[in-house]
Amino acid sequence: MGVSERFACRVTGQNRTTQRRPPAATTPEDPDAGLRTWLRGWAKTHPRRGFRPAYHDARAEGWCVNHKKIQRLWREEGLRVPQRRRRKRSGTSTVPITPPADKPDAVWAVDFQFDSTTDGRPVKIASIVDEHTRECLGGLVARSITGDDLIDELDRIALTRGYPAVLRCDNGPELACDAMADWARERVGLAFIPPGEPWRNGYVESFNSRIRDECLNINIFWSLAHAKVVISDWKEDYNHRRRHSSLGYQAPAVYAAACTHR
Repeated sequence: MGVSERFACRVTGQNRTTQRRPPAATTPEDPDAGLRTWLRGWAKTHPRRGFRPAYHDARAEGWCVNHKKIQRLWREEGLRVPQRRRRKRSGTSTVPITPPADKPDAVWAVDFQFDSTTDGRPVKIASIVDEHTRECLGGLVARSITGDDLIDELDRIALTRGYPAVLRCDNGPELACDAMADWARERVGLAFIPPGEPWRNGYVESFNSRIRDECLNINIFWSLAHAKVVISDWKEDYNHRRRHSSLGYQAPAVYAAACTHR
């Protein structure tokens, strides 16, 4: 008729997009139908493998396709690797979940965090905090830390401060273990926070965020010995010079020395 697409669509009352996609009746068969069938069969045979192994197997079997197309078809077919739910460990508390401590050494909190040295090997950091004075009483920096290692550190601290009334912790394997239960029996009350609720251990979580932001994120550790020195120096500064608003802008060690309600 010699008119533009825009004019013709306006006259007939049709949207222009209807003219830019061929009708379903004239659409040829899906060119990827064979590959889709192969993918579904492959996923059924290998239910614990994802699209990346599927791509390499497809190439090995002669399919001329790249990994991005395999990923797209995998997603369009609704294929996925079933995820196994991790069984959460639940420690057995010997005391109820206690409120914040009202005096020094009433409640100690312990938690772990991770970093690494420049060679990619892990560094595990355990920190023990007095919930009332906010002091970092001690801790460990090592490649790995077991429940026995943590018990030795707690005993070392107790030589000068005595044992706390309650040790608050999460359900990590180093804490929810028989060795920790045997050590705490008739000596220290264990208060395990519910799995998946880190805010229940807020004081040590707050300490961990400070050491992460002010120490771990701004230092590169060349070796485990280097990490031990840097982290120890930071904890020393934290205890004796870093002022806390919740302590009347006193450093934890200064507040602890002047604390009279024991």
